[in-house]
Amino acid sequence: MITKLLRLLLVAPLVGGGPPPLSAQTGAIPPGDNLVTDGVPPVPASIAEAARRYSEFRSAAFWDWHPTRREMLTFFADPVSGASYQPGDGRYIVLSKDVGGGEFFQKYRYDVATGDVTLLTDGKSRNVGGVWSHKGDRYAYMSTRRNGRDLDLWVMDPADPRTDRLVVELTGGGFAPLDWSPDDRTILLHQAISVNESDLWLADVATGVKTLLTTPGTDTVAYGGGGAQFSRDGKGIYLTTDQGSEVRRLAYLELLGKRYRFLSDRLPWDVDEFALSPDGRWIAVLTNEDGVGALHVLSAATGVERRLPKLPAGLIGNVTWRRTGTELGFSFSSARSVEDAYSLDVLTGRLERWTESETGGLNPADFAEPELIHWPTGDGRSISGFLYTPPARFPGRRAVIINIHGGPEGQSRPGFLGRNNYYLNELGVALIFPNVRGSTGHGKTFAKLDNGTLREGAYRDIGALLDWIRTRPDLDADHVLVTGGSYGGHMTLVSATLYNDRICCAVDVVGISNLATFLKNTSGYRQDLRRVEYGDERDSTQRAWMERTAPLNNVDKITKPLFIVAGLNDPRVPHSEADQMVAALKQRAVPVWYLLGKDEGHGFRKKSNQDFQFYATILFTQRYLLGQEVSKVSP
Repeated sequence: MITKLLRLLLVAPLVGGGPPPLSAQTGAIPPGDNLVTDGVPPVPASIAEAARRYSEFRSAAFWDWHPTRREMLTFFADPVSGASYQPGDGRYIVLSKDVGGGEFFQKYRYDVATGDVTLLTDGKSRNVGGVWSHKGDRYAYMSTRRNGRDLDLWVMDPADPRTDRLVVELTGGGFAPLDWSPDDRTILLHQAISVNESDLWLADVATGVKTLLTTPGTDTVAYGGGGAQFSRDGKGIYLTTDQGSEVRRLAYLELLGKRYRFLSDRLPWDVDEFALSPDGRWIAVLTNEDGVGALHVLSAATGVERRLPKLPAGLIGNVTWRRTGTELGFSFSSARSVEDAYSLDVLTGRLERWTESETGGLNPADFAEPELIHWPTGDGRSISGFLYTPPARFPGRRAVIINIHGGPEGQSRPGFLGRNNYYLNELGVALIFPNVRGSTGHGKTFAKLDNGTLREGAYRDIGALLDWIRTRPDLDADHVLVTGGSYGGHMTLVSATLYNDRICCAVDVVGISNLATFLKNTSGYRQDLRRVEYGDERDSTQRAWMERTAPLNNVDKITKPLFIVAGLNDPRVPHSEADQMVAALKQRAVPVWYLLGKDEGHGFRKKSNQDFQFYATILFTQRYLLGQEVSKVSP
C-alpha cells in the first residue's frame, strides 16, 4: 500500500524525535534542554519504560491528490499546518509551517523533482489560508505583514515569489479565502465575527474592491463555516449556513436574485465541510452526528443522496475529490484506529486504505470504545459527553479523569485517544470528555449559552457531572482529576476553585487564569474574535465579572495539587497566564508543578517535549489521583 504514496516530503525522524535519555546517575528521565521545570520531581525511568509504547503512535493525514496521477500527499516530518499541489502538473507543493509553536506561519514552495525548499513569504508575519486559482498560476492567502495585526488578502504566483502583491486591505483577524470564481477574476472571502456570526464577501482581484455577498439581517447568522464554493458555471455559491435553522445546512445561493436553495434538509445535523465534484454534479458532505463524522454524497441539482458503503464510526476530515474521476480522498480516525489516509470511489463503492500508521506495537482492537452519556443540570438542561471505561481486569469503582476540550467553540468527539489510552489500559482510570454548554455540534442556541457572563453555567456543568459520577456504580467520585487545554485549561482552573473539595488534583495545559488579562495580552489579530465570545474586558461591568470569577483571584479556595504546562511562544494564551497562577499558588503553599516549553507554543508539538510532559503527568496522576507510591529514583 505504501508504494501508492508520493515519496514522503522532508523525510526525517519526527522533530525532537526519540525518547529522552535516561540519566545514568539518577535513573530519571531528564527534561530536554528547552524545557524548564519548577516543582516537578524527578520522573522515574520506570514510568517511561512502562508508557513508551503509548508515545510511539504516528498518524498519516490526507492532504491532497496529485493533479494528474493517482497519488496522495500525506504526512510530513515537521509540523505542517497545510499543504497542496500546484494544480496544473503538481511539479511543486505549497506548504505552511511555523517555528517553535509561535504560529507565525510562513509559506514555502517544495519542488518535487529536486527537493528544494523556497521561502515564499517574509519570514516574520503570520501567513494563513491558501487557495489556488483554477488556472493554477496564482495562490491567494492572508498575511499580517502590513501592520502585524490585520489579516490582508495577498496573491502570488508561487513559481515566482516576486509576483506577491497585496490585493485587499482588511481589518481584523477573521478573514480567509475560500475559492476563486471560474474565470479567476474574483475571490470568495469568509469573515468570522464569532462562532455564531460570519459573512461572505466577493473581492475583485484586479481592483481590490470587495462586495458583501451575504445580506445583513436582524438575527446573527453564520455563513461558510463549513466552506463555500462557486458553482462550476459561476452563477451561484454553494455554502453552509444556519440561517433559519439550529444547524448549519448546505445551501445554494444564486448570485442573481440572492435566492437560497437548501440541499441537506434530509440530514438534521451540522454540515462540517463539503466539496463540489470537478464536474459539478455531486457534493461530498460531512455531517456531525452526535459527534461522529458521517460522509454523504448529494446531487448538486436536487440534494438527493447517493448510496455509499457504510463507513466505520469515527472522524472524517479534509474530503477532497480527485481532479479527474469519481474518487474522494479523506482522513479517518476512530477510538481504535490512528488517523490514516483513505479513498472512496463513489461510483463503485470501493473503499481503500492508503496508509497503515504506527501503533507502537499495541493492538488498537484492545482500546476502549466510547459510550455517549448525558447528565442533568440544575437549570433543566441535559449535557452530553463521551465515557471510556478501563478493561474488565480492573474491578470495582474506577478513578476518573475529566478532560475538557478547548475552544470554547469546540467539541469532544470520538477520535483516537493516543497517549490517553495509557490511563485506561495500564492505570485502570476511566476517562470522561464532556461537551459543556457553549460547545459546538449541538445547535447554535447551545453554542451561545456560555457567551459573556453566561459562562458560569458552563462552570456549573462540571459540578453537575461530578454529581452524575457519584450515581455510577463503576466510577469513584472520591478520586477525580480534572484536566484540559486552552479554554479547557481555564475550565480546569475554575473547577479547581469551585470544586476543590470534590476533586483530588488538576492538570492545566496552556490555560487562562484570568479572562481579563488574557484578552489584554493575547495576539492582536485574535482580540476582537475572543471578545465576542468572552466579553470585552474594557467594559467595566464585564471586567468586574471576569475579575470576580478569575481562578487567579480565587486561589484561596485551592488546596489540591496542580500541574501547569505552558509554552513560551504561545500567541494565543501567553505564558504569563501560567506564570501568575503558579506564583499565586506558591504564595499559599499549594503543591504546584510547572513545566514551560521554551521552543513550544499553544501546546507541545515536538515529540521529545510531548514525551516528557506525558511521563510527568503520569507521575502526577499516580501520586495525587491514585495515591500510589512510585519507585523513588536512586540518589
